[in-house]
Amino acid sequence: MTTASASDDFDRWIRNDFVALNTRLEEAYFAAEAQILHGRAELETVKRRIGREGAELVGRITEGGAPRSLPTGDDERYELLGSVGFYLGACRRHEIEGPQSAAWPLAQLLGSSLGVVPRFVFAHQVLYNRAVGDTFRTFTALDDERVFLLYNGLSMLAYQRTAAALRRVPTLGVSSPLTAYLLREARSGLEDVLDLGRTLSKTLDVDRFFLNIRPYFKAHRVGGVEYRGVNGGDFAAINSIDVLLGLCSPYDPFYQALLTEKYPYVPPEDQALLRATMTAEPLLDAFLRETAAGPLTPQLRDNAELFLTVCRLHGAASAFHHHRLVVPFLQAPAARAPQEQGEEQESEAADLTTSGPPLHVVMGTLARLVDLRTARQRPETDGGGSARPSLDRLRHALDAAPRSGLRTNDRSTNDGSTNDSP
Repeated sequence: MTTASASDDFDRWIRNDFVALNTRLEEAYFAAEAQILHGRAELETVKRRIGREGAELVGRITEGGAPRSLPTGDDERYELLGSVGFYLGACRRHEIEGPQSAAWPLAQLLGSSLGVVPRFVFAHQVLYNRAVGDTFRTFTALDDERVFLLYNGLSMLAYQRTAAALRRVPTLGVSSPLTAYLLREARSGLEDVLDLGRTLSKTLDVDRFFLNIRPYFKAHRVGGVEYRGVNGGDFAAINSIDVLLGLCSPYDPFYQALLTEKYPYVPPEDQALLRATMTAEPLLDAFLRETAAGPLTPQLRDNAELFLTVCRLHGAASAFHHHRLVVPFLQAPAARAPQEQGEEQESEAADLTTSGPPLHVVMGTLARLVDLRTARQRPETDGGGSARPSLDRLRHALDAAPRSGLRTNDRSTNDGSTNDSP
């Protein structure tokens, strides 16, 4: 059997039997209002099938141990890594021990060849997930999983559209009429992010997400190393927006640590964009420089107004995600979840976030990011990194100068999530 046909067989299994087996287990868990069930013979049989069948199919891909027999293209190897990661993620979710170790060498080889972690990441679920017969790869056949991936995937595309527009601005200059077009494109992308977030918050079932979707995102081992779980922000786009707008600084130790940690979890082509983010000049600095040089031309005023709108929308999208998605879909159900007593209590609590640190630490980090993106100053957390003073200077420069020319239509909203947007 050739490696190509072995990979195709594994892909078919991931898209069909694998989905059916996981769905059967998830329906049983949901009916019992449990994270996982042990000891029921029919369910243990299903778990063993997942472990055994996945291991056998991966073994056929690596038969003979020749790296040159693997796909040569980066995209194909990255997709295969995602499929192997789906299998390993399901083994971790159902606490299947033993068979999954057969997939570790292949995952490590693929990860090393691409310079990424040897596990599935969110990119494998949304933007690097080839559809076959109108269906992309999922863990289960549950409608809520598809909804979660669809709207998050669309949000990532909108963020990427926004970041691509902002990256073009420095070469044009902030007073260029072409820059106005790019800022309107960025505004449109962030408006889409907000709209998609609203739809997701109304459509996704909290209990289904918490009990049947989130558990697949947990940290798991590959070989002797445990890699943190899936994070929906593991793309370069949102960081490019943060830094290009001037709301976050790569020189801030807090933010620099976030960039460094996420680097191996982003897709290979995003790594170059993440590196470029470290040296990008903030557009906020450029606007302050030109408005201070004076006089304030109609085009520069319109562009600056558009820029402030984009900043407000980016902050609003971040605040909405935190307050209307993270808090109700993770923090609130975690607080309601029954706490197991005994030795497993600590490990169960650590599993709640998928990211490694305890839930309160993760929530604190996310809240700090919202503060930065909304330019909110809090004396107890702000280490001088807030963009609020600079944004206020730009706003004052616009308000103090005589008005002429057309005003830019501002369609921004913070959706009531926060009053602290720029």
